[in-house]
Amino acid sequence: MMTPMRVLVGQGPEELKRLLSEFGEPGYRADQLLKWVYRPVPSIDDMSNLPAGLRDRLSREAVYHPCSVVTVRHSRDGTRKYLLALADGELIETVFIPETQRSTVCISSQVGCKMGCSFCATGSLGFVRGLTAGEIVDQVLQAALDVGSRPSNVVYMGMGEPLDNYDELIRSIGILNAPWGLNIGMRQITVSTCGVVPGIRKLGREGLALTLAVSLHAADDDKRSRIMPIARAYPLARLMEALHEYVANTKRRITIEYALMAGFNDGRQDAQRLTDLLKGLLCHVNLIPVNPIPGGLQQKPESSQVVRFENWLRQGGLEVSIRRERGADIEAACGQLRGQWEEI
Repeated sequence: MMTPMRVLVGQGPEELKRLLSEFGEPGYRADQLLKWVYRPVPSIDDMSNLPAGLRDRLSREAVYHPCSVVTVRHSRDGTRKYLLALADGELIETVFIPETQRSTVCISSQVGCKMGCSFCATGSLGFVRGLTAGEIVDQVLQAALDVGSRPSNVVYMGMGEPLDNYDELIRSIGILNAPWGLNIGMRQITVSTCGVVPGIRKLGREGLALTLAVSLHAADDDKRSRIMPIARAYPLARLMEALHEYVANTKRRITIEYALMAGFNDGRQDAQRLTDLLKGLLCHVNLIPVNPIPGGLQQKPESSQVVRFENWLRQGGLEVSIRRERGADIEAACGQLRGQWEEI
């Protein structure tokens, strides 16, 4: 039986030290290799201060990048959307979003998703598997290679539910944050969940200064369960209890994501319910005019109604912002590019 190829992205200092020890290399070679892995460079051949013999052996017995770019779409606003292939042929999506003072990479945590939210294109693709920490981290590296610089921010808001792939999520966060890794500040990392209560509680006990974003989208159980099946397993009372516990453990403000859907959750009564639900929770509400998907029933509200809803929440004492749409001309929403590619 052939020995599985070792994948360099996703490995830490000790793991690379063990690998090069097996190769009979001195310890300092592991430090050199580590600096190259997360710099990053396109290939092992570009690791110029490693001996040619070592580079040749690594090329034969290890894989550097577990992801490869299939296609890139460029938006008029500078956003780039990547379709990436994994070693087993599965496809995932990653989005790079440039801004004036920072840049953000939106990464996937799974191939597909189990959660089945009705407004999300990824849910219609079904679930295949969770990503490894290396596959998660390499999405950031692939974007960095393409644009020529590391991003300042990373958001786990791509395909999949991060808390449903918990161990790999935590490992990937550690690599992104580590000085020997990508050295991205913990406060510049956001993990988005649709409301996996056990995962929220577990994450709160990790003591990480990251941002937790929670996809709420409705402030009563009936409406929420109609668009988010997870609401049947974890109703709002349990979810809110977990969020208050999270704030108590971390002292960190939670982002509440609320996708506005015309005629469904954008009325005055919806705003009042949301205000009542979030009262006393350290949070910020991010309003997101829904991005309609093929075959979906949800429609985007008029911009005037979005502003009206924002004002209702402000009057209720909540901190609110409206997310600026990015990459609409390249279908930057989760799952859209992969779904179109598979239809070709």
